[in-house]
Amino acid sequence: MNHSLHLDAKPGDIADTVLLPGDPLRARCLAGELLSDTRQVNGVRNMLGYTGRYRGWPVSIIGAGMGIPSTAIYATELARYHAVRRIIRIGTCGAIRAGVALGDILIAQSASTDSNFNRLQFGGQDLAACADFALLSALVTTAERQKIPVRVGGVFSTDCFYGGDPALIERLLQHRILGIEMEAAGLYGLALREGFAAAAVLSVSDHVQHKEHLSSEARERGAIRMAALVLDSLCQTVS
Repeated sequence: MNHSLHLDAKPGDIADTVLLPGDPLRARCLAGELLSDTRQVNGVRNMLGYTGRYRGWPVSIIGAGMGIPSTAIYATELARYHAVRRIIRIGTCGAIRAGVALGDILIAQSASTDSNFNRLQFGGQDLAACADFALLSALVTTAERQKIPVRVGGVFSTDCFYGGDPALIERLLQHRILGIEMEAAGLYGLALREGFAAAAVLSVSDHVQHKEHLSSEARERGAIRMAALVLDSLCQTVS
């Protein structure tokens, strides 16, 4: 195979920097809100993708689905067949710790997981799945400059949205994990293997301990605010 199976973009249609939300409709919303000269570059399986410009430089926003396997398909094809150099997951997560509130922005310095995805590629060993330092540093610096509070630390990527290990939350608390989601660990492992820079920036939409949830409107507002922070940060790394 020498072409992308799940992206029908032509050569040059996708920028070398990609924001990767799970929901393709969120990709459409963010592209419409934040980018200029926007055009659709992917429609395979209705996994919508768009390329436009942010402050003059090209960026793509492409849906990638839910969970590590779906995210890995798109990230792999972006890196191998479209020469993408930076992929930033933007999505939601559930908070674990008492001091993390709905609407908070978490930057995943590292991602633990119950998935076997990275072990399958790493000879059965544990891989330290971590963010790219330049992206991480730019995100933190931009947030500080804009006076946007963010939390930096570990997240947990689970394969089980429902059910799973009933003792998991207590272990995550013991290890000071900030939030739980479903993609970052796979993206980070893939970035190490494929040679692109990756980070995950997450808006807290639920709190596992307190059984709290953001409304859909609040989630959308949070996604736009978070994506704007990411784009401002990326300006530093590509300038």
